[in-house]
Amino acid sequence: MADSDCIVVMGSNMAENHPVAFRWPMKAKVEHGAKIIHVDPRFTRTSAVADIYAPVRAGSDIAFLGGVINYVLNSEKWNQDPFFKTFIVHYTNAATIINEDFKDTEELDGVFSGLLQSTGGVDEWPFNGFINQYDGTTWQYAGTKAGEQGRAASTAQSGEAIVSSGPEGIKPPATPPAAGKAPAGPPFDALVASLVKPPAQRDETLQDPRCVFQIVKTHFARYTPEIVEKTTGCPKETFLNVAETILASSGADKTTSFAYAVAWTQHTYGVQIIGACALLQLLLGNIGRPGAGVMALRGHASIQGSTDVPTLYHSIQGYMAAPTALKTHDTLQDYLAAETLPTGYWANMPKFVVSYLKSLYGDAATKENQFGWDWHPKILGDHSHMAMFVAMNAGKVKGMFCVGQNPATSVNAKLERSGLRKLDWLVVKDNWLTETATFWKHAPEVKNGEVKTADIKTEVFFLPATQVGEVEGTFTNTQRLLQFHHKAAEAPGDCRSDTWFYYDLGKRLKKLYAQSTAPRDEGFKHLVWDYEHEDVHERKKGEPSALKILKELNGFQSADPHKHLAGFGALKDDGSTSCASWIYSGVYPAVGENLADKRTPDAPGQPGAQLHWGWAWPANRRIMYNRASADPDGKPWSEKKKWVWWDAEQKKWAGYDVPDYIATKPPNEQAKPGAVGMDALPGTAPFIMRPDGLGWLFVPAGLVDGPLPTHYEPVESPVTNPLYKQQTSPVFKYWEETGNELAKMGDPKFPYVLTTYRLTEHYLAGGMSRWLPWLTELQPELFVEISPELAQEKGIKNLDWCRISSPRTQIRAKALVTRRLRPFTLDGKVIHQVGMPWHWGYEGLSTGDIVNELTSLVADPNVSMHEGKAFVCNVEKA
Repeated sequence: MADSDCIVVMGSNMAENHPVAFRWPMKAKVEHGAKIIHVDPRFTRTSAVADIYAPVRAGSDIAFLGGVINYVLNSEKWNQDPFFKTFIVHYTNAATIINEDFKDTEELDGVFSGLLQSTGGVDEWPFNGFINQYDGTTWQYAGTKAGEQGRAASTAQSGEAIVSSGPEGIKPPATPPAAGKAPAGPPFDALVASLVKPPAQRDETLQDPRCVFQIVKTHFARYTPEIVEKTTGCPKETFLNVAETILASSGADKTTSFAYAVAWTQHTYGVQIIGACALLQLLLGNIGRPGAGVMALRGHASIQGSTDVPTLYHSIQGYMAAPTALKTHDTLQDYLAAETLPTGYWANMPKFVVSYLKSLYGDAATKENQFGWDWHPKILGDHSHMAMFVAMNAGKVKGMFCVGQNPATSVNAKLERSGLRKLDWLVVKDNWLTETATFWKHAPEVKNGEVKTADIKTEVFFLPATQVGEVEGTFTNTQRLLQFHHKAAEAPGDCRSDTWFYYDLGKRLKKLYAQSTAPRDEGFKHLVWDYEHEDVHERKKGEPSALKILKELNGFQSADPHKHLAGFGALKDDGSTSCASWIYSGVYPAVGENLADKRTPDAPGQPGAQLHWGWAWPANRRIMYNRASADPDGKPWSEKKKWVWWDAEQKKWAGYDVPDYIATKPPNEQAKPGAVGMDALPGTAPFIMRPDGLGWLFVPAGLVDGPLPTHYEPVESPVTNPLYKQQTSPVFKYWEETGNELAKMGDPKFPYVLTTYRLTEHYLAGGMSRWLPWLTELQPELFVEISPELAQEKGIKNLDWCRISSPRTQIRAKALVTRRLRPFTLDGKVIHQVGMPWHWGYEGLSTGDIVNELTSLVADPNVSMHEGKAFVCNVEKA
C-alpha cells in the first residue's frame, strides 16, 4: 500500500482498528502525495486524515461501489485509454459468453434466474438456515453444464448448497458425468484429464450482448450518481469526487488499493460487497500490481493463519473443501472428481490432498486404503457458529470446547447463552474468567431470576491459558506473511498454551481408542501425533514443538522425514510426500532453515518486496497474481509500476518479487487443446487459480447468491430498496427461533439504523482488554453515539443514560452526542444512524451491557456471516 497512488478505506476504520497497518497508507500520503479516501457511516480518525470523506448509510456499500463501476464504464478516460481494455480483454472474463438462458436482475425485478423455494427445516441437521436457494445452472459459461466451471455451484464454502435440482426440489448434485468413468488413481492424471471440457466461447470485441462485459455494463447502468445519493445518502458531488479520484489514480502508471474489514463482511450480502470491489479493481487493472489490490484487514495477528490452517468447518488446509456427506464424497476418487478443477493450478489438487492425508496418517495411509480417506471426518451441513448454536438450543450438541471465544457476548447473546445451558459439558480455555465461563451464575437472566442456576445442567470446566508472549510459534498476518515469534516469558501458575492442550488431549484420545476395534476409531489409532519438544524443560511440561508442527505444515519426503520439501512443486499424489498445508510448503525447506524467522530488510531506496523479511505464502510471493503486473507481451505496463516481467534472454520470468507463474512459461505460449493444468492456459493468463486463468467480473460458479453484486437492503431496514422490487437478498439465512424475531421494513417501533464497531483501546468482547486497568481507564464504559439532531429530537443530553432496543431485547448505555454521526435524507425521509462499540459484558474490571444482545441470527448464504453492521433499533432517554 506504500506504493499506492490512492488508498480507499471502506468497511473499516483502519487508523483506529489497524493502526500498525495504517502506517503504510500514511507513508504513501506523506512521501508521494497519495490520496486517502474514507467511505464510512461514521467520521473517525481515519476520516480525519483522509483527503475525501464520503458518508454513507450503513449497509449501502454495493450501491456506492456499483455507482463507481457505472461511472468508470461510462467515463471518457476508461473508454479511450488502451490500458484498460487490454487488461480486461486479456486478463478477465469480460469477453466470455454466458449461457443464453441466464436472466439478470434487470429482467427479474432484482433476482437472478434459477431461484428455488427451499424445502429444508431446522429441526435436524444441517440447520442451514436457508429460506430460498438458487439453481446456478444458467449462470454458467455458454456451452458448459452445471458445475463445470469449478468446485462450485455447490458451496464448497459451506458444504450445503446446490448446483442444480429436479422437480422434487433441492437436492445434492450427482457425481459429474466423467467421474464415474475416470480411471482410478494414483496417479490421478487420468482422472484429472477426464474432467477437461472445451474452452469457453469468447468475443474479444466485447460486442456480443451475452458476453460478460455487456452483461456487467447493463447490470450496473441503473447505479447512477443520483441513485447512489438516494440510496446511500452520500452527496452526489462527494460521490463523483471519489469516483473521479479512483479513476484518475488508476492506469498503466498509477494504482489504487482498497482496504476493508468486518464492516464489509458482517452483512447478509458481505461476500458480494467484496466481489463488487474486486470487479471494480479488475476493470481498473488494479489487481496483481504494486500499490493495487484489495486488502482484507484481519484482526488478531494470526486470523489469516486460522483460515489457512483452518479452524473453520467448511475447509481443510490450504482452502480445499471439507469432505461432506451432502455430496458424492464417498471415496477419495469421488471427492477428487467432484472438487478438482482440471485446468489452471488447481489441477494439482490430487497431490495436495494425498500429501495432506499422509500428514494425518503417515505410513498407515496407503494406496490400498485410499490413503486413509474413510478415516477422515465429513461435515453434515452448516456447522458455522450460528447454526451450531441453533443446534445447541435444540439439544443436538452435547459438549463444547470454547477456546479464545466468548459466545456469551456474541450474536444474539441471550439466545446463545440459552444454548450453553443445554450442553452436558463446556470447556472454557481463556486468560480470564470470561462471560462464557460464568454464564451459569452471572448472566443477566440468572441475576434477574428468569433462570435459576440449579436448573442449568451444564458442567463447566475452566482452564487458564497462556498469553502469546509465553509461547513460541508463527503468526500469519493480513498479507499472508508468516513470522516466527519466540517465547518471551514463563506463564504464571498453571496456565497452559493452546498447543499444549490439544497435544495432550490428542495423546489421551489415542490412548483411549488404542484397543478399539470399531472402524470409526481407526482414524484416531493411526493419527500421526508426535511433536515432542526438543528442549528437555519444555518436554517435561508437555509443551509440543512448534518447529515440528511447522515441519508437518511445510512437508517432507515420506520415506525420509529429514528431507524437507522445498515447495509445493515437489508434492506427489502417490504417497511419497507428506504435507499438511500445501500453501505453506517452502516456509521450512531444510533442517535449520526456518524462513519465517528471517528479518532482513531490503536496502533503503531499493525497489523490492522485502523477500527476506518473514515468508509469505504461496512460495514467498508478496503480490498474488503478479503476472498481471506485465502486459500480455510480458513487458512492464510502465517503468513506475514495474514489478515482474519476462526476461527474453534468460527465458524466464524475473522481477522484484517471486513471479506468481510458471517460471519458464513464455507470454506467447498458446493454450494446448485438451491439456490439463497450466498447459491448458496461455502465457497471458495471470489468474492461475481460476480454471480459465482469468479474473472473474461475472462469477459463473462458487457463489450461492448470484453471479453479480446487487444492492439489497439489510434484513432489517427503515427504507424500501430504491433500486429493485426485491427488498433483501432472496437467499439470506435466517433461523426462526423464539428470541430471534425480526423487524419488518419501516417498523415505526425501530426507526433508527444501528451499526456496531470497535475501539482502539479494547478488543472484541473485551476478554483480552477489560481485565487490564490501563485500558479500562482509557475507555471505562459503554456508550451509544448519536447525532446532535437525534439527541435534540429525543431530549437526550451528553452522558444521559439511554435505553436502546431492538426486536430481540433492550440494553442501557451512556449517550455520546457527537457530529461524527449524521442523519441522512433519503427520498425525503430523514434516517438517523446510531453507533455502539461491542466490547462490554458482565465480567472484568469494566462492565456494561452486551450490545450483541440486540443483534439477530441472520447470515450471508455463502459463509454464514452475521449482519451486525446494519440493523434497526430505537433509542430513548432512560
